[in-house]
Amino acid sequence: MSAATIAPALPAMQAHFAGTEQVALMTRLVLTIPALAIALVALPVGSLIDRWGRRPFLISAIGLYGIAGMSGLVLDSLGAILFSRALLGVAVAIIMTTATALVGDYLAGPARDRFLGLQSAAIGGGGLLCLTGGGLLAEIDWRAPFALYGMAFLLMPAVIAFIAEPARSAANRSAPGEAPAGSPAALALLLTAAVLNSVIFYLVPTQLPFHLRELGHAAPSRAGLAIGLFTLAQAVVAFGFGRLRRSWSGTTMFGMGFGLMAAGYGLVAMAESYVAVVAAIIVTGFGMGLVIPNLSATALTVAPPALRGRVAGGLTASIFLGQFLSPLVSQPWIGAAGYAGTFRDMAVVLAAMAMIGLVLARRGRS
Repeated sequence: MSAATIAPALPAMQAHFAGTEQVALMTRLVLTIPALAIALVALPVGSLIDRWGRRPFLISAIGLYGIAGMSGLVLDSLGAILFSRALLGVAVAIIMTTATALVGDYLAGPARDRFLGLQSAAIGGGGLLCLTGGGLLAEIDWRAPFALYGMAFLLMPAVIAFIAEPARSAANRSAPGEAPAGSPAALALLLTAAVLNSVIFYLVPTQLPFHLRELGHAAPSRAGLAIGLFTLAQAVVAFGFGRLRRSWSGTTMFGMGFGLMAAGYGLVAMAESYVAVVAAIIVTGFGMGLVIPNLSATALTVAPPALRGRVAGGLTASIFLGQFLSPLVSQPWIGAAGYAGTFRDMAVVLAAMAMIGLVLARRGRS
């Protein structure tokens, strides 16, 4: 959700640049252009960190994240802002790919699952703070939420002090009891699911503020609170991911997660009040709390140890390719079906994905 920090400011940003050609699409791209940059560079980054190590890339990327993220405070053209957001995407690609690979290097089995759940919960909690904070700051000025990216500089000293480079021999060994690497077909299916999930999930930060405005709730703080509660719901479920993963298979987790997301989007489509929209989006967040850590856990399970960086890069690229494609898919869809109709149709797609997950889980037990 790093790019979504500024989501509550999108309507005001669009009004500020009202004279810009294709301003509606370009405003959404400000939110999603980081995803294109991530999708383009994450896989090469994975190859680089497999060869040259994790730590130097991670530290450098945190600095770039802070600089590129805060540049929106001073830039005054959509073109310049889009370029800075692309640099932000490069930083996020390095950070996410390196962090995922480090989890695979340091941990295995149930300990890894527990950590990935805690990681997803922390992301959700951070999303709540940044998105609600972004909504409040957006009521002061649409530029103000860009200041939140400066928090990266507060994190850098801890990374320098506590993140150690794993020994190459240790990073390339399977841990005792760890499952063997999965098939290329399993990895391809996983990455496809990651793309589709992100296309649909990113309706929340890119389109929910506009849907709320259409329903008569235009205040940025309301959009920020709704999106923030979505990430909090994700965090609550993700916190228990390690325990759930001991009871349910990965495919069952996907089936349950996509099913909850389908229910949530269906309820968003029917909701007419702000409270009803928030309740529905919380249900969607519960589903995301199962899906997001399960994507990482499954990827690290099927990845050969020597290729963890590349598999982590592939997963990162898939997630953010979906985020970039989301407004390109949703804008024409909204033009044809409206906001409520689009959420309804995406609920149908999610229900189909849930059925596939549950069928695969049933086959795995038979």
